[in-house]
Amino acid sequence: MTAYPLLGSPLQLGPKTARNRIWMTAHATLLVKDHLFTEAHIAYYVARAKGGAAVITMEAMASHPTTQPYKGKAFAFDPRMVPEYAKLAEAVHEHGTLLLSQPWHRGRQTNSVTNGLPVWAPSAIPCGVYREMPHVMTGKEIAEIIEGYRLSARYSREGGLDGVEVHGMSHGYLLNQFLSPATNLRNDAYGGSLEDRMRIVMEILQACREELGPDMIMGMRLNSDDGHEGGLRPNDWADLAAEFEATGLIDYISLSHGTYINRMLIYPTAPEKHGFQLDATATVKARLKIPVVGVGRIVDPGEAEAYLTEGKLDFVGMARALVSDARWGAKALSGDAEKIRPCVGANWCMSTIFAQAPIGCIHNPSAGRELELDEDTLEPAETPRNVAVVGGGPGGMRAAWTLARRGHVVTLYEARERLGGQVRWWAKADSRTELVGIVDWLEARVRDEKVDIRLNTHATETDLAGFDAVVIATGSTGMHHGWTMLRPEKWGGDPLPGADLPHVMAYSELLETDPVVGKRVVVFDTMGGRQGAVTAEYLTQRGAQVFFVTQLGQPSPDLAASRDWGKVHGMLRRAGVTFHVDRELTEITADSVTMRDLYTGETETLGKIDSVVMVQGGSANDALFHALGDSVETHLIGDAMSARRVNDAIKEGELAARKI
Repeated sequence: MTAYPLLGSPLQLGPKTARNRIWMTAHATLLVKDHLFTEAHIAYYVARAKGGAAVITMEAMASHPTTQPYKGKAFAFDPRMVPEYAKLAEAVHEHGTLLLSQPWHRGRQTNSVTNGLPVWAPSAIPCGVYREMPHVMTGKEIAEIIEGYRLSARYSREGGLDGVEVHGMSHGYLLNQFLSPATNLRNDAYGGSLEDRMRIVMEILQACREELGPDMIMGMRLNSDDGHEGGLRPNDWADLAAEFEATGLIDYISLSHGTYINRMLIYPTAPEKHGFQLDATATVKARLKIPVVGVGRIVDPGEAEAYLTEGKLDFVGMARALVSDARWGAKALSGDAEKIRPCVGANWCMSTIFAQAPIGCIHNPSAGRELELDEDTLEPAETPRNVAVVGGGPGGMRAAWTLARRGHVVTLYEARERLGGQVRWWAKADSRTELVGIVDWLEARVRDEKVDIRLNTHATETDLAGFDAVVIATGSTGMHHGWTMLRPEKWGGDPLPGADLPHVMAYSELLETDPVVGKRVVVFDTMGGRQGAVTAEYLTQRGAQVFFVTQLGQPSPDLAASRDWGKVHGMLRRAGVTFHVDRELTEITADSVTMRDLYTGETETLGKIDSVVMVQGGSANDALFHALGDSVETHLIGDAMSARRVNDAIKEGELAARKI
């Protein structure tokens, strides 16, 4: 028996049966090499199949050479995919999971940088993200696209896959662009009336079904809401979905939201509510008889069961939740749901792709690295040792957990009264509360392994004298000397005039100690990451009027990687934050700051300032590491190595624990 009977129940999917209702939806991995899948892909998908996913839709694959946003993109129209599919299918089928390909075309939502080919679209309307004028497709080029989908279906069949999910109707991609009157201004057979706008999709469906035959699954990925003025809304998509079902060609429909006009509808960060798309999904599903896959920040099995019970969907579609924990399904259905590593909505998976790196997770170091870091195939230590971990933040806890699981005797020292480190500070901001799931999960795992935890203990050289190995995870301390990276010669000298005044503090001091800050506060952010935005948000929660100053051209530009810069900027503006970009501070007084325009040299003073919070990065707390020297085997990780990100600390904790 399971606590989630519907989630664990089988369901007919066209000519095949899915063993449960857990569906891993398509998402980019950048594990592709030479437009083909790799051994790393096999390991990635197998981990999720073994972990309980009944159906896996592989990442979107190009149906034509004109859709290549980056080099790490598989070509579904390439016959070389056939043996790649065969290897994948064999490996995934061993675990009873159905495997589908997803041919697609981005249309205007790409650029010509990678492949040197013009962007194709139904009409010459540029995308707001890429801003490149597209080439208006001719009838011959439309036929090329249809043929690309046909070949994609053929090679999927020849490669032994279970089916094909025709993509391009959702997220503002090419077929969505044909369907929507907002982006299809054609006056030929593929534009104008709804019937004509649907024509290319109908022809693609017919071509794919001809190749697949009756024994393979064929589905579609549609939007349930474009989410922008002039776009297709839930009732429009319900009409379209009913028309597509009426063809008799498809076995299911997978629904999503959004276009690149607002990508936070596609893969929103926290604090977007879980299941936010499902009301629109239910509107479309009410018109259909075939199964519907629903998505939208579904991360908890209890919530998933409730959505199934309410009839809002037939399959629970997840991507980021299964990046975070490949064994989500197995844990949920075996009674170990409390051990699921939660997706916290940080979108680090998106940030890695933005950096042209293979997929990663903010707190699952094995995601995308299953061949080397699969946590379920951990090698036991040849000789158990007595190991100390100093620092109970995420890196230290990860090291302690893995060390204990390998058979070492582990003592974890934490100077504060609670485990969790800086993550608990950042989670004080309303938009980041889910981050606490990172350290709550790690703390539970450490306690499962009965690690000797010593809180309120500043470990010294004397305390560590009897250990065989030591992991130093003592974190970092925020700096507030006041200089930007534009003044590297100043960093080792005197602070910016006034930076040593008592009302000037680093972000770490603010978040840890909650000092009185007053009503008007300057945040000076030189880093451009999420730290400045979270600091500003937290100050507004405390009732302060915040002036956000940065030497950069926009506030927190690094949020482009997680795709939520617009969402965050809007939130801060609504909270009354004012931004001052292209500025550096030149002086701080007891009640004012003076800032200089980087490009004109003009100065401006903000008066009646009660506090100044510096976001300048952190100084590594590595004194204990250097004091130990060569007296014991020592491993330095996370911010104690250099102040960076939580995923770095967790990964380095894992790597260090595997070395000892």
